[in-house]
Amino acid sequence: MRIPTDQFAAARRSFLRVALLGSAAALSACSLTGPGPGPREDAGAPNPNSAPATGSETLGNGPVKVALVLPLTQGSGASVVGVSMRNAAELAISEAGANDITLLVRDDRSTPGGAREATQTAISQGAELILGPLFAGDVRAAAEVAKGAGKPVIAFSTDLSTASRGVYLLSFLVENYVDRIVEFAASKGKKSIAVLAPENDYANVATGALQQAAARRDIRVALIERYKAGGVAASAANIGALGAQIDCLFIPEQAAAMPEVARALTASKIDPRAVQILGTGLWNDARVLGLPALQGAWFATPENAGFAAFAQRYRAKFGSDPTRVATLAYDSVSLAAALARTQGPRRFSEEVLTNPTGFNGADGVFRFKPDGSNERGLAVVQINNGTTTVISPAPRTL
Repeated sequence: MRIPTDQFAAARRSFLRVALLGSAAALSACSLTGPGPGPREDAGAPNPNSAPATGSETLGNGPVKVALVLPLTQGSGASVVGVSMRNAAELAISEAGANDITLLVRDDRSTPGGAREATQTAISQGAELILGPLFAGDVRAAAEVAKGAGKPVIAFSTDLSTASRGVYLLSFLVENYVDRIVEFAASKGKKSIAVLAPENDYANVATGALQQAAARRDIRVALIERYKAGGVAASAANIGALGAQIDCLFIPEQAAAMPEVARALTASKIDPRAVQILGTGLWNDARVLGLPALQGAWFATPENAGFAAFAQRYRAKFGSDPTRVATLAYDSVSLAAALARTQGPRRFSEEVLTNPTGFNGADGVFRFKPDGSNERGLAVVQINNGTTTVISPAPRTL
C-alpha cells in the first residue's frame, strides 16, 4: 500500500465522517444492492415521500462547479431511485460541501438523449466534473460529450463496458463481489467449484468473473450449469449428481428468484453442510436470508453499518428511507467537495482520482483504477437464522 501524501490524507479525512453504528436489521427495508449490469435498469415508481424531481436545480454555493446527472424522471413520473440519489446529494452538500462546490443537478429523463443534453448544458455552465448518470446507455452518451470537452466522469452504472480512461465507475461491480468471495473460499481451503447460473446478463458477467477468479487461485471449475426461466430444477439435479466432486457452489441469482433456486437445491439433495454455497451482494435481501437451504451460505457485500448510519441521517432529513444506491450520489458529491477543498487546480485530474490509496465512503473504502473500473473493500458474510454475520471484515485500506 502506498502511503498517502498529507494532502491526500486530509482529503480522505474530510471526505466522509460516518460513525459506524447501527445493525443489519436497520437495512431490512432497504435491500436494493445496486442496479444490474444490463443496458437499462429499473428506476422504479414514484415515491410520495420523496422530494419532487426537477429538471434543473443548484445546490451549494462553492466556487467549483460540478454536475450531477440523474434519472429524476422516467416516463411521465418521478423515479424513486433518481429522487433518492438527488436527496442523498443534498445531504452531502449540507453536511460537508456547501461552501466548496456548486452542484448543478440535471435530469437525464432516463434516456441517452436526455443524458447527452444534460451533460452538454452543465459543461456549458462551467461544470468541471460530471457525476452520473446511472443507466449504462446514458453513461455512454454523457461520456461522449464529457470526453469531447476534456471533463472526467464518475458514473453509477454497474456495466463495466461503460468504463474507460476518464470515465470512472463508483458502482457495486459484480466482478468485485465475485473476486472477494472466491478469494475467501480459497483461503478456507476450497478446491473445486460448480456454478448454477441463470441465462441473463448479470449471470454472464458473474460467471466469466468466477472463471477468472478461480483460475487465479487454483480452484477447479467442475461444472457450469446455465438455466432458463423454469429450468433451475434440472440444472440443480445435474450439480447434485456431482456429489463429493465439488466443495462449493456459486449461484449468481437475483433475490426474487432465490426461493425457487432454494427449492431446487433441496430437491437435488445438495447439502449446504457439505457444499459451501456462495453468492453475490444481491443476496443482502430478506427474501434470501430466510431461506432454509441458504443458511450457512457466504456472500460478499459492503458492510452494513456505514449504510445504516447514512440511512438514519437521510430519514431524519427527508422522512423516508433511501434506496440502496443513494450512497453512490452521497459519496461522489462528498468526494468532489473534498477534492475541491484540498487539491487546488489538479482536483479532478487523473492522478488525483486514481490515487491508489483510495477514499473512504459510506460503503467503505474504494479506489478508481486507470481503466475506469473500481475496487471496493467488501466484507464476507454468512447467512445465519435469517440474518447475516460478518465472517471476514471489509478491509479499511486498499
